[in-house]
Amino acid sequence: MNQEVSSFIEELKQPWQVEACNQLREMVHQTVPSIDERIQYKKPHFLKDGKYAAVISTAKDTVTFMIFNTTNLDLSEGKFEGPAERRWMKFREGDPIDLPLLAKVLTEASSTL
Repeated sequence: MNQEVSSFIEELKQPWQVEACNQLREMVHQTVPSIDERIQYKKPHFLKDGKYAAVISTAKDTVTFMIFNTTNLDLSEGKFEGPAERRWMKFREGDPIDLPLLAKVLTEASSTL
């Protein structure tokens, strides 16, 4: 795991954001074991074979998990936002994070990278 990504997460001001980011990061590594991670554009980015697979971003009261390469996926359940090629879910303090759903979508999206 990349120390810059670890530092980014550790330096977040909200403890719930630290926990959420750590859960998301762990899920990414379990789902796509060959994933690379780095800080780019001041956010943790996850790449498979040099192509963007996912990104975690934070704002004052949210954590957002974005998955790339989603154009051909059926995400009609309405839990995701964004354009067809990259979809995301936003979480606020106390919101449950559906890690199994995110892992499923990440697996499908990254399978063609």
